[in-house]
Amino acid sequence: MPDRSLTRLRIALTAFFALDGFVFAGWVVRIPAIKEQTGASATALGLALLGVSAGAVVTMTLTGRLCRRYGSHPVTVACAVLLSLSVALPPLTHSAPALAAVLLVFGAAYGGINVAFNSAAVDLVAALRRPIMPTFHAAFSLGGMIGAGLGGLVAGSVSPTRHLLGLTVICLLVTAAAGRTLLRIEPPVPAEQKDREDRGPRRSGPGTRGLVVVFGLIALCTAYGEGALADWGALHLEQDLHAHPGVAAAGYSCFALAMTLGRLSGTALLERLGRTPTVVAGGATAAVGMLLGSLAPSVWAALLGFAITGLGLANIFPVAVERAGALAGPSGVAVASTLGYGGMLLGPPAIGFMADWYSLPTALTSVAVLAALAAGIGFATRRAAAG
Repeated sequence: MPDRSLTRLRIALTAFFALDGFVFAGWVVRIPAIKEQTGASATALGLALLGVSAGAVVTMTLTGRLCRRYGSHPVTVACAVLLSLSVALPPLTHSAPALAAVLLVFGAAYGGINVAFNSAAVDLVAALRRPIMPTFHAAFSLGGMIGAGLGGLVAGSVSPTRHLLGLTVICLLVTAAAGRTLLRIEPPVPAEQKDREDRGPRRSGPGTRGLVVVFGLIALCTAYGEGALADWGALHLEQDLHAHPGVAAAGYSCFALAMTLGRLSGTALLERLGRTPTVVAGGATAAVGMLLGSLAPSVWAALLGFAITGLGLANIFPVAVERAGALAGPSGVAVASTLGYGGMLLGPPAIGFMADWYSLPTALTSVAVLAALAAGIGFATRRAAAG
């Protein structure tokens, strides 16, 4: 495939990663308003958010088959259309069960597009033979930062209905522009992958499969924090620290900005430190940052903690997915991605349950615990991973 086509494909995929983060952040910064509109308790909201998780997990198990049958590019575009349309639905609900139902659709689209464009990105990374996966995830974080920043600007003056409907229009336009490129270009197949296909499927032993699951667990531990901050960070700032709604919405923006900067520098960091030190240092940094973010008595200290957490978590997920793919090919990427995004989507409901049992600040410290666990797993398996 000509280099020009690969460049166009990279730009189109980057746009879809950014769109995904933009839509997700646009939804999460309006959760406090949706919670008030529906009159849901923390537990009821947690159960409603479980609709996102349920829809995503079910779709993730099916999207791999759809990608094999129809190709990752058409599936990415189809899921982007569904995601753009479904984000406008939550403000139309007035009860927790109705919210859960529409979030089931939203979660299905979100899970599907994440598996599809990660599969497409893996093909492109292999064709380019460059470690550019962090840059795609940086685009997701940048989209999240922009979406959260926009949400913060309009939170006090624009209703959730108009805000999220505006996101629908913007994202459909982006999908139309980037989707044309994606549908016109076939996924690149590296020569070594063709050789493997000619020889038949690669077999992996129990040790390899175990390591793939380990990397998936690392991804889960860190993505849990991203999902928790996305869905509960603004509510923590507004409810526990009495921040203005616009300032509360900026909490996720600070987190997303720090994560974007960390991922933009991810390739250079990996080349200098290596994978295991990056995972261990990132997990430890995120643990310290989240303890500050959840337990600090002031808004500005909490915002600083969110930013430190974003820097720490920035490159752990991309490293985990890359290592799983290196060990077991596309099936390894699928396992690590599914576990990782499962952690992102199951984290918010878990936070809701713990918030009702204890308090929201206490519940958010679980993010620090799992970040530290990811660092410990990375350190404990450093020799096996290197081998």
